[in-house]
Amino acid sequence: MACFLVPAAEAVVTAAAAKILKTKDIPFSEDMGRLSKLLWGGSGLLAFEHLWHGEIVPEFPFLTADTSVIFHEMGTVGIAMSALVTAVWLCMTVLLKKRRGVKSPGEGAL
Repeated sequence: MACFLVPAAEAVVTAAAAKILKTKDIPFSEDMGRLSKLLWGGSGLLAFEHLWHGEIVPEFPFLTADTSVIFHEMGTVGIAMSALVTAVWLCMTVLLKKRRGVKSPGEGAL
């Protein structure tokens, strides 16, 4: 029910990091922005799905489950989803860099 809160929190952090890196003109900021968009999209879809099934309501306390259930879901499903999205983003980023011919630091330093 509250699993979307973990990727949303990670999206806030990565969006801020991307913005800071962009002001310092670091090329990695584009990749961080991509991660942020993936996380925002996923957590937005999950929030809509929970709203559709009545697990989120428009009045306080907004979530219909007990606190222990909420924290359990955030700790299991939410963290697993965030880790999976981040791992897929990392694989995408590495593959895109290799495809473009960008060398990693230390590559070919024999």
